Amino acid sequence: MKSATEIDGVLLVDKAQGMTSHDVVAIARRVLNTKKVGHCGTLDPMATGLLIITVGRGTKIQDLLMSEDKEYYGTLKLGETTNSQDAEGETIETRPVPDLSRFDIDEAFAKFRGDFYQTPPMVSAIKKDGVPLYKLARQGKEVEREPRFVRVYAYAVNEVRLPEIDFRVVCSKGFYVRTYAHDIGESLGCGAHLSGLRRTKSGRFVVDGAVTVDELKTLPREELYSRILTLPQVSRLRGA
Repeated sequence: MKSATEIDGVLLVDKAQGMTSHDVVAIARRVLNTKKVGHCGTLDPMATGLLIITVGRGTKIQDLLMSEDKEYYGTLKLGETTNSQDAEGETIETRPVPDLSRFDIDEAFAKFRGDFYQTPPMVSAIKKDGVPLYKLARQGKEVEREPRFVRVYAYAVNEVRLPEIDFRVVCSKGFYVRTYAHDIGESLGCGAHLSGLRRTKSGRFVVDGAVTVDELKTLPREELYSRILTLPQVSRLRGA
């Protein structure tokens, strides 16, 4: 059996709803019996899908893996804005949803493609003077946030069943899908929040075949070791 010190690489996990990315890291540390575990790109508790877990020397390429493009499938709900811009926040405004045509919806999504600036939400881990914004938001404070340059490479409106819209988006690092949902709602004149989110891809890594959280908890350690991508495998996958 391999010792924990010999484990280096990447484990792809399909994060379950209702848990933090840190929760998954804590489980991985325990079951793999090593402290050197990290993750690439936080998923909010509400979101499910691909979480790249780095192990051992894999933690050294964490920033590299985090910088890659991501693919998400999401659902936005029109007519309600929340303080977190997703379903976990408190509703701050309710507006009637107009009888929107598919053309209206397509037009709103088309405004947010290619390169543009996005203002991050107050409920986020971005720091202002060393304090995470979400802590300031809990105190009822709102501070000016620096708009971020982001890119939408591709998107699709998959299904419209008002007040909900299902969509797919392929975006750059640092992109907030909940802000995307919020901004599209504002463009449509009735507001919106993100009501569901699943990350399906990050760089060349896909969620298909990823270890579920239940498997992470229950599979024998040797089997989990066999599911870890080695650093040469990661390099080949990335085309490096």
